[in-house]
Amino acid sequence: MRVMAMAALMAASAAAMPAAQAPAGGANAVELKVGDNAPDFTLQGSDGKTYKLSSFKGKQAVVLAWFPKALTSGCTLECKSLAEHGDMIRAYNVTYFMASVDPLEKNVEFAKATSVTLGQGANARVVEKKEADFPILSDPTKETAKAYGVLNEQAGFSNRWTFYIGKDGKIQAIDKDVSKRVATSAEDMAAKLGELGVAKK
Repeated sequence: MRVMAMAALMAASAAAMPAAQAPAGGANAVELKVGDNAPDFTLQGSDGKTYKLSSFKGKQAVVLAWFPKALTSGCTLECKSLAEHGDMIRAYNVTYFMASVDPLEKNVEFAKATSVTLGQGANARVVEKKEADFPILSDPTKETAKAYGVLNEQAGFSNRWTFYIGKDGKIQAIDKDVSKRVATSAEDMAAKLGELGVAKK
């Protein structure tokens, strides 16, 4: 009797294993951490090129700055900082991207915009910015956002998290507090690259 019960328990455990190993479908299905391999991706950029993360392996570090929505307040200030002070980041041997789940056309518009009107009516204000001189990646299927664990399923857009990926393809740092200091995104990114020991050009 005990043998039969044990066999039934083992069979039930074996049947449950695939389900336990499969990622849940919720917003927190994936939680990447420092030291993990960064999920590979192939995404179109606002500059008309397609970028594959694995093509940088062994060559350059990569910074992937996820943002919620093109042409909105925080995202515009973040883009403005990266466009105006990108020389601080380019001092390092790194390729950097902003990325969202917006359609490509929206991110092309965002990248090329030199002014963005935020708010409406009496509360409207215009933010002047340079054209983005770096690619803004589009993930309209949201598959890459899910792989990085940044997708807010209920809102339908990504969290503002920045991933620092080493030349070895592993995650070196994850900054989840970018929203607190979007206006100094370039300075913060350059400081983090220095802190991580990324080589200068």
